[in-house]
Amino acid sequence: MRIGNGSSPTQFVLLGLLNQTEVHTFFLAMILLAFITALAGNTLLLFLIQVDSSLHTPMYFFLSHLAFMDICQTLIIVPKMSLDFLTPGNPISPAGCGTQIFLTLTIGGAECLLLAVMAYDRYVAICNPLKYSILLSQRVCLSLAGGVWIGALGDALIHTVYTMYLPYCGSKAIDHFFCEFPALLKLSCSDISLYETLVFVSGIVLLLIPSSIILASYTCILSTVLKMKSTKGQQKALATCSSHMTVVGLFYGAAIFMYMRPRAYHSPKHDKIVSLFYTIVPPVLNPLIYSLRNRDVLGALRKLAGKYRVIQQH
Repeated sequence: MRIGNGSSPTQFVLLGLLNQTEVHTFFLAMILLAFITALAGNTLLLFLIQVDSSLHTPMYFFLSHLAFMDICQTLIIVPKMSLDFLTPGNPISPAGCGTQIFLTLTIGGAECLLLAVMAYDRYVAICNPLKYSILLSQRVCLSLAGGVWIGALGDALIHTVYTMYLPYCGSKAIDHFFCEFPALLKLSCSDISLYETLVFVSGIVLLLIPSSIILASYTCILSTVLKMKSTKGQQKALATCSSHMTVVGLFYGAAIFMYMRPRAYHSPKHDKIVSLFYTIVPPVLNPLIYSLRNRDVLGALRKLAGKYRVIQQH
């Protein structure tokens, strides 16, 4: 990584999302509350899936990966963002910045691919239940999960290496609350038009194709659900599908807005707000939407609570 005349940078500074005002202090408190909620909800979900054998199914296998991703994403971003608010001007090294870029891209890319896999899982379960055990056998599930992580790691590695080897001129201040490569590219003094094409192609592979798979899967699911004779079953399925699509739409919409717009249309203020909707908001909502409203998960939670009460009595 080079700055100006080719010398190595010593430190970067993240300008952050919030300023030192009472209103922004309140917003930081809300973000920290969301951070604690996300950690607690996803950790509980991950624990329940591991200890309850009734949750050892493909759907919950993929949900455990989603919970792990959400835990990692919040830990990568929120502590550093909070520290930067409490101590303005707190520096981050190029190695630290590169690490944060790599980790956030890995987790974000993996979640993009995983949500498409989860939609396929629900499509097979509802539209083709007789072949579910074949189409989503343990071997297939492990292969899909492995493909998700390998694809995300490869994409993150390419973008991190390219971004960290660009020459950077002038200011070392990154106008963002974490090291995200579009914010870092604004400091580059080289021609990155070819790289922007690569970013657009990555957006098609990781955002447009998975979101199209999700849309097609849920369209087929809704078509099957509407053929049900049970009105109560229809209402329940429609409520579940609509909540899933709301979270998915929020996640992909924000990510597409961020990564597939031309650089000229980016503004730091808008980028920081949009980033919240695929970094901080989904880890809070995912446990509520996908699992804690689910009868199986609530049943596992009641069983665990019952065992704890028995132990306490003895």
